[in-house]
Amino acid sequence: MELKLRKIGNSVGVVLPKEALARLNATEGDTLELTETPDGYRVSAAQSEFAKTMAVMKSLSERYRNTLRELAK
Repeated sequence: MELKLRKIGNSVGVVLPKEALARLNATEGDTLELTETPDGYRVSAAQSEFAKTMAVMKSLSERYRNTLRELAK
């Protein structure tokens, strides 16, 4: 599937056809992830559960920084 880059304001964007959105299981307003692979790039729907988990982990690691540092010794 070929996609065309288009100027959107001061940025450049890609318009995804309905078929691509359906395969990504994405809709307008969703977040997509662009991942570099050895063969190029991969576009996938963002995994919001993973992002939430990482946010919790970051919060806990900041809150218990000293405790974690002592446990690591």
